[in-house]
Amino acid sequence: MSKKSSKKSVRELALDLIISVEKNQSYSNLLLNNIINKHQLSAADRGLLTEITYGTIQRQLTLDYFLQPFVKNGAKLDSWVRNLLRLSMYQMHYLDKIPDHAIIFEAVEIAKKRGHKGISSMVNGVLRNVQRKGVPSFDLIEDEEERVAIETSHPLWLVKRWSKQYGIAKTKEMCERNLVAPKQTARINIQKTTRDEVIEKLTAEGFSVEESHSIPEGIVSLQGNMAHSEAFAQGLFTIQDESSMLVAHALQVEQGDQILDCCAAPGGKTTSIAERLSDGKVMALDLHEHKVKLIQQQAIRLGLGNIDVCAFDARKVQEKFPEQSFDKILVDAPCSGLGVLRRKPDAKYSKSENDIINLSKIQKDIIDAAAPLLKPGGVLVYSTCTVDHEENDQVVTSFLQDHTDFVKDLTMKDRMPKAVAPLIKENSLQIFPQDLDSDGFFIACFRKKVNE
Repeated sequence: MSKKSSKKSVRELALDLIISVEKNQSYSNLLLNNIINKHQLSAADRGLLTEITYGTIQRQLTLDYFLQPFVKNGAKLDSWVRNLLRLSMYQMHYLDKIPDHAIIFEAVEIAKKRGHKGISSMVNGVLRNVQRKGVPSFDLIEDEEERVAIETSHPLWLVKRWSKQYGIAKTKEMCERNLVAPKQTARINIQKTTRDEVIEKLTAEGFSVEESHSIPEGIVSLQGNMAHSEAFAQGLFTIQDESSMLVAHALQVEQGDQILDCCAAPGGKTTSIAERLSDGKVMALDLHEHKVKLIQQQAIRLGLGNIDVCAFDARKVQEKFPEQSFDKILVDAPCSGLGVLRRKPDAKYSKSENDIINLSKIQKDIIDAAAPLLKPGGVLVYSTCTVDHEENDQVVTSFLQDHTDFVKDLTMKDRMPKAVAPLIKENSLQIFPQDLDSDGFFIACFRKKVNE
């Protein structure tokens, strides 16, 4: 076989990637980057691979609904055949630059390579039937929650759960926004530069960027991956979502502070805090040694010498530090990640309600363990990248009930950017993806009472 004929097409690579995500519960973003680097794809091929891979994963339940009338005994389909049909269906329904005949031809060719003549004939027949008859309407789904689930490709249990917490209208809006590709944003390194200088440097390098409308230290990429810039290599900024940037604002960092970051990897919030400290120290913990190294790499690139790191279980933090050791504490707790489904579309299919229950227990254990380490008058910030009551509001309520030496920090609003101030209720901030076109995120502030 010649080298040319053995080379996989973009659609074959996408199919491999989708199958691996489904089979191995792998992260689609990591696999995508590996395939792009391994095969040295052109810019056009990178764009197509990203679009059809993320799109197929993102809209999986919708695609299954479209295909259902045309696939007999769908439950008996091999995984690769089902995903090939999904991949082709996504292109036919959502992409208008690729003609249907080209999509069908390549799907049949892939089916011939992977299977036998019967499978390729079935793939051809299904896709040509879809082409002739069109896909079924969502209006055929009578139940509103089920219709939202299918139309936005979110598991029904999740739509029902959010609908109970926030109402069906807000749930639908959130689910629809989760289908929109996220913008790339970055936080400038205020110890080294200014926002205007970074924008000028990136523009000179050929990137199209603008100021964030929400965060004073934020910039937004309109075109180009800023992580590939010389300015990034020089440590002038960090890739970070705008919602995540708010944590350092909430923490009320002051010079000389000794700050504990309990669940710090990969280091975005740690470095954001450290950049605000010309005098002081951040102690960054994470459970895994390889993740601690990511924090160290970030600190080196940014030129920050005020971060100490340690691989340690935050639930046992009292074994490592004496009580009242820190002026500020951040508990950016492990969570379900239901606020970042735009970035990790595969996550919504692997999560369950039991995951949320189990995670809320871990979250409570961590914040309970960290609380005694805070000095009187100090601020404790609890944050997650989820939008679920059980991981957010219920953890906050439980914490205040169990720790009478803490109160809600009602001054949180005074130190947050104006754009988010209207979203703050007392000492907490719940951001939905549709609020700022950023990640879904939760932040709550507590202050430890001063001994009388």
